[in-house]
Amino acid sequence: MTALTTLDLLALAWFLAVWLGYSVVLERTARGRMSLNALMNGYRDDWMERLLAREVRIVDSQVTAALQNGTAFFASTSLIAIGGALSLLRSTDQILPVMSLLPFGPKPTPEAWELKMLGLTIIFVYAFFKFAWSYRLFNYFAIMVGAAPLPEEKDTPAAQAFAHRASKLCAEAGRHFNRGQRAFFFALGYLGWFLGPIPLAVSTAGIMVVMWRRQFASDARRAFDGVVPP
Repeated sequence: MTALTTLDLLALAWFLAVWLGYSVVLERTARGRMSLNALMNGYRDDWMERLLAREVRIVDSQVTAALQNGTAFFASTSLIAIGGALSLLRSTDQILPVMSLLPFGPKPTPEAWELKMLGLTIIFVYAFFKFAWSYRLFNYFAIMVGAAPLPEEKDTPAAQAFAHRASKLCAEAGRHFNRGQRAFFFALGYLGWFLGPIPLAVSTAGIMVVMWRRQFASDARRAFDGVVPP
């Protein structure tokens, strides 16, 4: 770690603390239950209740397929990002002369560049695992949609338990998808580190503000004002 300065380590610690802290607030606190992501969980329950009452479930199948396709797209994008990061990691000698021409911060050393690129690769690998697991969970959810009880059974305890179980599985798939997408956003903030520790701290704070606003103060979130969280 001698390739990184004390300021680099402090900026990296700030980056990790902001990412972890934002995730904990969003997923583990009462404040997080008022987020746009959390409010969607209630609509998952409503969806499953209405699915039980429908004889023709083509719309439900189409929505499920759309969720799977969107997750598959991001999983594929993660693999491309990993490949790009590994290519840059192997091209240190070609990249550093270009970076030295930029008027931002000190010239990076080969060791520092490789450590930073390794960190970026790890972020994309984490995102891939989250998207891949989310895709698998949406596959399981699709099976449950196909196995839903018949409309005449919708008021039975078994059917109600099924609806609750299916909505929980869908919510879990959505949670992992959100974590993968969050990794993509913070990867953008991480790019500031290639310009120096101060840009990393600033870009991390900027990404956090943008994400926080979208979850709690965006026009999309205000559309749900007055809705009781699940």
